[in-house]
Amino acid sequence: MTKTQIWVAAFLGLFIILFGISRISNNNEPASSASMNGQMESIQPADKEVSVTTLIKNNGCTSCHGSDLKGTNLAPSLVNVKENWKRDELIAYLRNPSSFMDSERFARFRQQYSSVVMPPFNNLDIKDLGKIADYLMKL
Repeated sequence: MTKTQIWVAAFLGLFIILFGISRISNNNEPASSASMNGQMESIQPADKEVSVTTLIKNNGCTSCHGSDLKGTNLAPSLVNVKENWKRDELIAYLRNPSSFMDSERFARFRQQYSSVVMPPFNNLDIKDLGKIADYLMKL
């Protein structure tokens, strides 16, 4: 065997070993995927009950609206949303925020918070969106 063949065989063997180790270790990690706005979202199994605060954190709400949801320079406060929303409207907004952008209220928000766009959460289960809406209505 030439030196080149030895090096190729060594790298191939190392690759196979590392691939096997990564396959074994990936079975123990929770599944997650990046959302459109670059934040991480956990994919929760349907049979597990998840707290609303976990849903809010995992879906990136606190990264724009603040850890206390009282707003930041990126997004408005979510306190007292019940003054402007009914539960069903809020759920519809969370699923597809762009469908509400023609209203006067959102024109004002676009001017104030022009650097960030509210991402749609149509990938979340409607029950989870209902939990989030119920929680926000109580703030």
